[in-house]
Amino acid sequence: MRTPSSPARARRRAGVALLGLAAVLPLLAGCGNTGGLDSAGPTPTAIGPVHLWPERKGAVVPPADPGGAPPEYVQGLPPVTGQDVHSVDPVALVQAELRAHPDTDVGPDGMPPETAAAIRACGREGQAPGACPVLAPYYRDLTGNGKDEVVVGVEFPDRMMSVRVYTADEDGRLNRIMATTQTVISVELAGQDVILRVPSGNPGYELITAWSWDAKQRTMLPAREEIVRVPAVPAVSAQGAP
Repeated sequence: MRTPSSPARARRRAGVALLGLAAVLPLLAGCGNTGGLDSAGPTPTAIGPVHLWPERKGAVVPPADPGGAPPEYVQGLPPVTGQDVHSVDPVALVQAELRAHPDTDVGPDGMPPETAAAIRACGREGQAPGACPVLAPYYRDLTGNGKDEVVVGVEFPDRMMSVRVYTADEDGRLNRIMATTQTVISVELAGQDVILRVPSGNPGYELITAWSWDAKQRTMLPAREEIVRVPAVPAVSAQGAP
């Protein structure tokens, strides 16, 4: 026969149970947060732009004017089959433009006389290797029509460079949709943009210009520009030098 517990003994058992539960709770709390996200605190309230001097009459934006070269068909080349610019010889392309615009020093077709002479000699017997200023072409769909355009670079003296882009229309005519001459640091293709990096004129900074296709103007325009700081070049340690 089981003896009923006294009130004191019952209180002692209850106290032991509470102490055991108190020891387990921190462990459970810790396990529940394992691998979870910790709060970073309250999020600051977003502050929208504030229009300063709203009563002031602003300047009028003039109508859009192409900032690049107007589109121009290249004369003197046979039509391209299937709008395939891969079949076009980039040297023949630039030579055709030279014939159409001889002795032009400025503008989209401007070219130093020595560069023009070297381009005319491209492919001739006796020309030194690497003497042709027309660089290897690159291909990318820049107009969004599902067909590649061809990007051609022409080296000028003093690190200057002419960057040109050509497309073929449905009739097979080659159309130049971009032409710019800059002192170029580098040229990149990003998506449907041609990115030019050039010195900005401020020491330690460079200008990045993104040329994009404008369907209304039917040409590529400098759509975005950004001045960025050039990362500092780490100094070369003299340790270990002979």
